[in-house]
Parts: sequence; structure tokens; C-alpha cells
Amino acid sequence: MRIIAGRAKGRRLKAPAKGTRPFTGRAKEAVFSALGERIPGARVLDLFAGTGSLGLEALSRGAGSATFVENGGSAVAILRENIATVGLGGRIVHSDAVAFLRRDRASYDVIFADPPYADSDEGVLLMLRLAADRLEPGGVVVLHRRAGGSEPASDNLHRTDRRRYGDSEIWTFKKEEA
Repeated sequence: MRIIAGRAKGRRLKAPAKGTRPFTGRAKEAVFSALGERIPGARVLDLFAGTGSLGLEALSRGAGSATFVENGGSAVAILRENIATVGLGGRIVHSDAVAFLRRDRASYDVIFADPPYADSDEGVLLMLRLAADRLEPGGVVVLHRRAGGSEPASDNLHRTDRRRYGDSEIWTFKKEEA
């Protein structure tokens, strides 16, 4: 797995032997192509960060900052190594994503959420509602889920895109402008 564009293009990222499900290069390229000009200067939140691939890609493409939230101990260790390898900074929070969103008061322009496929639809909906509260108006949430599930919804977000890649789907939601 590598950073695919920007200042850190080509840098290799480590992945834990098990317990994470990295984005494929094709899916990552499509997501960042769709986000386009939202990334430069953006405040990015990478929930269920795993290897940090999405937040690090955003930093490589000019994001202003990235916060990585990960609960797994071995994934946090790999995430620290990947942030050091890429050399563009980033803040790691070792926490459950929902607990983090409940206590966090920062706002973000882009939120990546890649919860485990085993997480319940109710858990994902709660996470989306809390994430919407952390988004700036016009901000987006990019959600990675198993293909074929029910559409997640939040009162504060509307779906702008849905794409399938093998056994997974990438959903993009936007918070209404103020």
C-alpha cells in the first residue's frame, strides 16, 4: 500500500497482519478524485483510521491537518510508524470513534469513516449523526461499508454519491451549507 499522489507520492505504508481492511488503490483514487479541491487546506478526521491511509493521502495532497482516531493497539503502533514515514504530521487519538466524537469539539471539513464491517447499522447511524455535528457546513463524510447494506442516513447529511468496489461500497454525504 502506498501514498498515490502529492508530496509523499510513492511512500509505502505498513499494515497490521490482521484486523484492518485497507482501501484499494482504485477506490482511494476515485474518492480523492471526487473530493478534488476540498482537500487543500482541509481539516481532516480519519475515523477507524487503521493504517492512516486516507488521512495520510489527504495530507500528501495538501490538507491542513489530520486527526487519526483508532482503537486497536497494534493498528495504533503501525499508524505511528506510517505517520513518521510520510513525515507530514498528524495527531493520533487512541480511542473508540463514537466516544471520541462525543467528547471532541473540533470541526472538520472532511471526515473519513471506515468502521469494521461487523459494526451494526445502528452503530454506524449513531457515528454518522455524531460526525455530522463535527462537520463544517458544506463538509463531507466518506463512509466505507460492506456492499449491499441499507443506506445509512442522518438528518444533517444528504448522500451525494455511492460507488461499489468489489464487496464494499463508498458512500459520500454532504452537510448542508448554512
